[in-house]
Amino acid sequence: MINNIFSVFQQALFNELVYKKLGGQNSAKILLYSFNFDDLRVWQTTNTILLAKNLAQEAKNLEKAGADIILIGANTMHEYYPQVRNVLTVPVLHIAKAVGNEIIKQGIKRVLLLGTIYTMQGDFYKEKLKEYGIITVVPDLEDQEIINNVIYNELTFGLINDSSRAAYLKIIDKYKLQNQIEGIILGCTEIPLLIKQEHTGLKVFDTTLIHAKAAVDFVIG
Repeated sequence: MINNIFSVFQQALFNELVYKKLGGQNSAKILLYSFNFDDLRVWQTTNTILLAKNLAQEAKNLEKAGADIILIGANTMHEYYPQVRNVLTVPVLHIAKAVGNEIIKQGIKRVLLLGTIYTMQGDFYKEKLKEYGIITVVPDLEDQEIINNVIYNELTFGLINDSSRAAYLKIIDKYKLQNQIEGIILGCTEIPLLIKQEHTGLKVFDTTLIHAKAAVDFVIG
């Protein structure tokens, strides 16, 4: 049974992945707790202790309901992975671990991390990837602001603007030249709405898809 805190992973994605594995009329068993996104934004800036407590509590409730594995369905919320993991007995699949495994499979060692400011400035992603020998490059503060503003002011509202895609690709090209990056981590579940593999010659790592695939492999495998 797959469990997802925060309604980013669509049931259709899990169902498609399970169907590809098992065929027939098989679909995913999912327990879901979806937070109010506005609550998360407020807690992130005013009370991270409360944020971590609420994540851990709802994860525990999912475990009590029969969870076999827990997923935190947002890159940024993995900053509070330790607090969630500490209250559970079932596994919690870290998104950066799943991504790290996929990067290594591709033979890549240097990547650019795009995401919210919290993800880009935090250590929880970079340190996890470091365990795989992966060097993680993050944009400078000016570029972080551009990336973050597009996420919160456009993508979370379902707005896909060509000008924003051009701005992202300009940033990607900049760090490709400066830092010899080989791949790009789309470290926010909304970014794949804007940036896809066909937009760049660099390897694109869609963290939403990678995380979901790893969960299905864990449960079925």
